[in-house]
Amino acid sequence: MSKSPITCHVLDVSIGRPAEGVEVNLQVYHKGPGGIDVFNPLAQGVTDADGRCSTLLPPRNSAEAKKTGKELRAGTYKIVFKPTDYFEKIGRKCFYPWVEIAFDIENPDEHYHIPLLISPYSYVTYRGS
Repeated sequence: MSKSPITCHVLDVSIGRPAEGVEVNLQVYHKGPGGIDVFNPLAQGVTDADGRCSTLLPPRNSAEAKKTGKELRAGTYKIVFKPTDYFEKIGRKCFYPWVEIAFDIENPDEHYHIPLLISPYSYVTYRGS
C-alpha cells in the first residue's frame, strides 16, 4: 500500500507509548498580500494506535493526488499537532495546546517523516526516515 509523501509519528515519552488520537494538520506556506506570511490548510488526520499518521496526502503521483491538487511540491510547509485532547483523555494536563513545526521541502520526490516526541511539558522533533 502506498502512503502519503509526508507522514508523522507521535510518541508520549513520559509513558513510553505511542500517542493515539492526536489531531494533525498540514499547512502550506504562501506569501500573502503586503508580504504577510500565510499558511493555508492542506490536509488533516489523526494519529492511529501506533501514534502514526500516514494518510495526510494521497500517494505520490496517484490519480487522487492529481484530481485533488494535493501533489507535493517544493516549498515551506507546517505540520500542527494538537495534543491537548490526547493528554486530557489520559487524565493529564498539557502545557502546549498545539505544536507547530515548519519545514522546507526541496525535493518533492523524497519521503518526509516528521516524528514528535512529546510529554505534557516538553517536546522534541527531528527529520525521520
